[in-house]
Amino acid sequence: MKTALLQITSSDDPAENLEIVRAMMADAAAQGARFILTPEVTNCVSTSTTRQREVLQHEEDDISLAGLREQAAALGVWLLIGSLGIKTHDADGRFANRSFMINRQGEIVARYDKIHMFDVQVTESETFRESANYRPGTRAVVPDTDFGKVGMTICYDLRFPHLHSALARAGARILTVPAAFSPVTGAAHWESLLRARAIENGCWVIAPAQTGEHPKTRGKTRYTYGHSMVVAPWGEVLIDAGTETGIHFFDLDDSSVTEARRRVPSLTHVRPFDGP
Repeated sequence: MKTALLQITSSDDPAENLEIVRAMMADAAAQGARFILTPEVTNCVSTSTTRQREVLQHEEDDISLAGLREQAAALGVWLLIGSLGIKTHDADGRFANRSFMINRQGEIVARYDKIHMFDVQVTESETFRESANYRPGTRAVVPDTDFGKVGMTICYDLRFPHLHSALARAGARILTVPAAFSPVTGAAHWESLLRARAIENGCWVIAPAQTGEHPKTRGKTRYTYGHSMVVAPWGEVLIDAGTETGIHFFDLDDSSVTEARRRVPSLTHVRPFDGP
């Protein structure tokens, strides 16, 4: 099945980002794509909590979710919205970093809230505390689609192999890793981690990413690594999108999962052990 990754540079204006993504979806569908994937925080990249509180919405009111569902239905395509920043009704006021699987009718098939929060000090001058503004999810999700079961993850989840193993053992043949990776950690670890998750699980790994220099918010600029990537179940990198925005296509072939798992059936060899 022809599949398309969208590599974008989101601003802090959800309405502006929505129109860009809708146009890219239409272009991808016109070229034959039947499954389209967008990056993490498709609706808003911002370094300002104040700005996020101004523009983010609850799921039931979110213009990005509504507009992308409508476009998926109009085009008759499956859509993974890599994630949206979504307001919650939690007492502490934190947002959710939520991924959505949308079917050809524009219906929400699954929701996944990012489990692992990016709380790191990448360099002396670059620190992230995702958990200050986003509350972690608690449930792994494996929706069924026309083209197989999909294990949904987001960005920093990539560093936790036990999550991906659990998804694969629950039936996932495709792992999605929408991201807004730091350029520092991206250059060091992005490809290695994606290939490892594909090889360990005999799964497709599809990782649409944010890229480049995002518009300033309250005087601060955010940079993301780009390099949207597709890794086949045997570990071959089929797409490395570099750092430019754009649409990238590949054919999603389930038989390659079957073949990789036949050659190295490691998922059937998992054993309990004591210690250390």
